Amino acid sequence: MTTELLAPLDLAFWHLESTAHPLHLGALAHFGPLPAAPGEDPADVLDLLARRAAAIPRLRMRVRDVLLPVGGAAWSADPDFDVRRHVREVTLPGADFPAEAARLAAELMERPVERGLPPWEMYLLSGAPDGSFAVLVKLHHALADGMRAVAIGAGIFDEIAAGHRPARRSSPMPPRSLLSGLPGPGRLLGLARDRLDDLGRAVEVGASVVRASRLDGRPTAALAAHSSGTRRIATATLSLDRVHRVRRTTGGTANDVLLAVVAGALRRWFDERGLPLPGADPRALVPVSRRRPGAPPGPGNSLSGYLLDLPVTEPDPAARLAAVRRAMDRNKAAGPFRGAGAVALLADQLPPLAHRFGAPFASGAARLLFDLLVTQVPLPRSALSLGGAPLRALFPMAPLARGQSLAVAMSPYDGRVHIGLVADGAAVPDLDALATALTAELDLLDPPGDDDARA
Repeated sequence: MTTELLAPLDLAFWHLESTAHPLHLGALAHFGPLPAAPGEDPADVLDLLARRAAAIPRLRMRVRDVLLPVGGAAWSADPDFDVRRHVREVTLPGADFPAEAARLAAELMERPVERGLPPWEMYLLSGAPDGSFAVLVKLHHALADGMRAVAIGAGIFDEIAAGHRPARRSSPMPPRSLLSGLPGPGRLLGLARDRLDDLGRAVEVGASVVRASRLDGRPTAALAAHSSGTRRIATATLSLDRVHRVRRTTGGTANDVLLAVVAGALRRWFDERGLPLPGADPRALVPVSRRRPGAPPGPGNSLSGYLLDLPVTEPDPAARLAAVRRAMDRNKAAGPFRGAGAVALLADQLPPLAHRFGAPFASGAARLLFDLLVTQVPLPRSALSLGGAPLRALFPMAPLARGQSLAVAMSPYDGRVHIGLVADGAAVPDLDALATALTAELDLLDPPGDDDARA
């Protein structure tokens, strides 16, 4: 049976999870109605979804413990794989289908995936009066980072599924720890040199993480939470043309503009809640992929991150954007191997046993490093569909770390930026207000004109 050891960061995500803190990514995709050919019924979307999910090899893999390395785990094909245990349909009341879909998605995202099975789930959400529908996807973070999740999930779309060709089967190379035979003296010297280099990098990264940590342990109060185990989800949609218009006027990147919009929305949200502004700007962890542009996604997570103080205390929208741009420029100049964001790199240097027994201690450390996660998940630029039904919007959803109440994920697609907000249900009961504030903040940076109103 083919096996593949979990990479260190994947192993960390696997052990960091608890019942109250599930560590799966998600996406809520909204599709238009299915095209019905004359005299024919629309395709059975549930069957189509199940067939395409079953054809994705990665979705047939489950996690199992291994003897070597001690404390490690491996991906192996599930001999009893049944796609119908992962793909289900739920019919919703159709009066306000988008709101009902978000409500149900929040309930489903509260639940950890079953660990004895391949760690993913898909739900077909039907019942809209116009025949439109939605699909909720859950993938454990050990299975995929954002880019890998897109590569896996894309297999359900018509355009990708039609062009899919099964990879040529070859004999997999066993993990290094399982290879028989001993390396020669030259190889031993090389391995020793590599381990010293790894140790040096671990010390360097660890020192930078400690320097970036708030050792007083005081996160921004409104964004800290003793987890209630509940989730609330809200969505927002922004014009990508307007985001780029601001970028062209002010410089920087579209991501800088979106981060400034998040900062302004948080400031507005504090004000509408009647809360005083925090004494220090809340810190956001902005994940950064370490995959090379254009390279295949490859197995496992490959992440680092930047640490950004969101300028919530700055009252001027233009000044907020300028502050974000300067901070992100500094982050990029330093590279992804410095600061709290580099904690993912530190995980790569730890042995499997450390991840297994250190998870209870590490799970509470996120609040010492950052207050919220703000991430961008890229999607294919081409138009996508499922069974001929066009994809209208895809809202990504990020997991919440222990002690935190908010995560923001963004995906540009079809001229829009689709934003998924995930919050602790008890700590942030008014998440819809924050979603509305995002649109209001873009209006401050780029006042809408007649063309924008028509769009």
